[in-house]
Amino acid sequence: MLENIQFANPQFFWLLLMLPLAMVWYIFNRKKDSASLKISSIKGFKAGNSILPKLKPILYVLRLLALTALITALARPQTKDVSTRTKTTKGIDIVMAIDVSSSMLAKDLKPDRLSALKEVASEFIKGRPNDRIGLVVYSGESFTKTPITSDKSIVLRALNEINHGIIEDGTAIGMGLATSVNRLKESKALSKVIILLTDGVNNAGFIEPQTASELAVEFGIKTYTIGLGSNGMALTPVAYNLDGSFRFGYRDVEIDEKLLTEVAEVTGGKYFRATNNEKLEEIYEEINKLEKTEIEEFKYTNYEEKFRPLAILAGLLLMMELALRYTIFRSFI
Repeated sequence: MLENIQFANPQFFWLLLMLPLAMVWYIFNRKKDSASLKISSIKGFKAGNSILPKLKPILYVLRLLALTALITALARPQTKDVSTRTKTTKGIDIVMAIDVSSSMLAKDLKPDRLSALKEVASEFIKGRPNDRIGLVVYSGESFTKTPITSDKSIVLRALNEINHGIIEDGTAIGMGLATSVNRLKESKALSKVIILLTDGVNNAGFIEPQTASELAVEFGIKTYTIGLGSNGMALTPVAYNLDGSFRFGYRDVEIDEKLLTEVAEVTGGKYFRATNNEKLEEIYEEINKLEKTEIEEFKYTNYEEKFRPLAILAGLLLMMELALRYTIFRSFI
């Protein structure tokens, strides 16, 4: 309970420094507090054994406690309850276009390119609670895996289900981009973004990437492109074994960076190159910073004053002191 208490006027606690001074003053002047009588002999008086004179300092203790309670009340102890309400003032609709060609199983990223992408993209999605996100996958063709939605659990589940082999092999960059544009063209969001990732060159599909990028410009859609793959050689699927599994061999990493840069610049986005897991994470973090959703936050603060019980306690202590002074201790004061 005490950990939630704060004081509106803590400067009044400086008055507590007077209490030690008052105690010192009382110690040096307590003998003057009682009347004295000088006589030549006390033989005629019977010594009493009353304990009341020894308890008289209680009156001063009660006064000090009353002053302490009063000073604390002046400091205005109070509890503060803060409630917040957020309002999204600028929503962003995002479509993530993911290459699922066989080359995405290359092992230059750990454990492979597609698995590394899914892990990083998952964190990106979790970090966009106020935006709608959709998924498009492409290889030799393209299709919408998940329309844009605010339900992140659906998007994350769909992302986890993405694997190579769900469509014919190839790299149809233009098709992937065009399908993403089609998902966003009817969006009413103030900002529309495509994050297109590939690890190869456009070698399939019937829509050219330049044509798809022109469509993106027409509908006001910004495109960030990511080239995924290390520099040089990478352990990549090169053929099938008899049991249907892939046979891996080293091949040159070919990414059409000129095309990806052109698509990004034409649509107002930016091109990135991810050569390892760490770089891929940095790229998504940078995109996350570049595309910020504007959120307006309203704070409501409710203060509850707690000084009244202390003021009442101070009054009761003073009344108790006065009552004792003029009743029980009257004959000794």
